[in-house]
Amino acid sequence: QVQLVESGGGLVQAGGSLRLSCAASGRTFSSSNMGWFRQAPGKEREFVAGISWSGGKYYADSVKGRFTISRDNAKNTVYLEMDSLKLEDTAVYSCAASKPNRGWSWVSFEYWGRGTQVTVSS
Repeated sequence: QVQLVESGGGLVQAGGSLRLSCAASGRTFSSSNMGWFRQAPGKEREFVAGISWSGGKYYADSVKGRFTISRDNAKNTVYLEMDSLKLEDTAVYSCAASKPNRGWSWVSFEYWGRGTQVTVSS
């Protein structure tokens, strides 16, 4: 089965930048859709960004223009570049993998990493 491990989280000041990485195992990475989700204390998990196996990119309205998702199939890694960070971006960020043509809802993603904490300070 696919295993996903996130890294790159930490503490950053508002307005700063951070890049998250998600390393995947297995040979099916290149044919998988990948997504980033986040969950803040007391709130439900929400979709942040997704990238299809063919490179199509999708973003939540709250992060459009600030976050960029990308993937490097040769390294089995997906990235989330976060710029102009805001206090409300504070959350645990998780990456997930799904088979194509299932949509971008969290219920469509079969494999999940354990998450990495991102804290934005004033």
